[in-house]
Order: sequence, then structure tokens, then C-alpha cells
Amino acid sequence: MNAASSQIDAVSKAIIEQLQEDGRRPYAAIGKAVGLSEAAVRQRVQKLLDQGVMQIVAVTDPLTVGFRRQAMVGITVEGDIDPVAESLAALDEVEYVVITAGSFDLLVEIVCEDDDHLLEMINKRIRALPGVRSTESFVYLKLRKQTYTWGTR
Repeated sequence: MNAASSQIDAVSKAIIEQLQEDGRRPYAAIGKAVGLSEAAVRQRVQKLLDQGVMQIVAVTDPLTVGFRRQAMVGITVEGDIDPVAESLAALDEVEYVVITAGSFDLLVEIVCEDDDHLLEMINKRIRALPGVRSTESFVYLKLRKQTYTWGTR
């Protein structure tokens, strides 16, 4: 949780939840739901975007856009984790990087075109990074659920 999230009021949280349900929902409809004018919603949304509290993006099913292989890769690191995490975050195929406690220092989700691409990513690009001690790959067989509607609690 970042510092900005602790300063979000109930109305801004309600706006976020409206956009999580439908990122294309008109500001006028959001305003009606949360009790603000369209202009006030527009300002709040822009402020939330500027502060990095949220992003409005199109989420695709990777299979439908040519990416037939996804995997989670657990990575153990020797030394400082941050430079490895930064290097991984810079790779186009990497969807997210999480620094963790437990068996792995990092969890990385990668999206690839096929098994050859996945092998190249793990063997030539991830394992080749300085500080990477070991990896364990968890290849996705089927995506059952992918949502971004957890609300703001």
C-alpha cells in the first residue's frame, strides 16, 4: 500500500470501483453513482491517474492476441534483489514483478508467443541476469480467472 492510498477518500474509492467494473463508463454515469458532477469526476480521475493510484488500460486474453504461453517464474537471487527486479521489469515479456518472502525472492509473470520463446526467456534472458541464482517455472495450462475488480476496501 503506497502513501497515496491512505489519503483516498470514500468518493474517490467509489470512482475507482466504478472504473474497475467498466473502464469505459462515462464520467456522467460515474458522477450520478457517486454524487458528483461530471466535471468533478473528470478532475478526480485525472488526479488519481497523475498520482499513480490507478491506471485505465485494456486487458486482453493473451491467447487471442498471439501469446500462447504464459508462466509464473519463481526466482532466487544472490545479493541485492532490487537490481534484478529492475532488470526483469524492463523486459517486454514480463507482465509483473513481485518481491516476495518465502521460497523465492521474486515472482515474475511472463507472456510468450510459444514454448521456444518461453525457453529463450528463461534460459537466455532471465537466468543470464547477474544475481539470479535459480529459477522455477510454473507454466499456465489454462487461465480460469483474471479480474481486476477487487475494489478498494
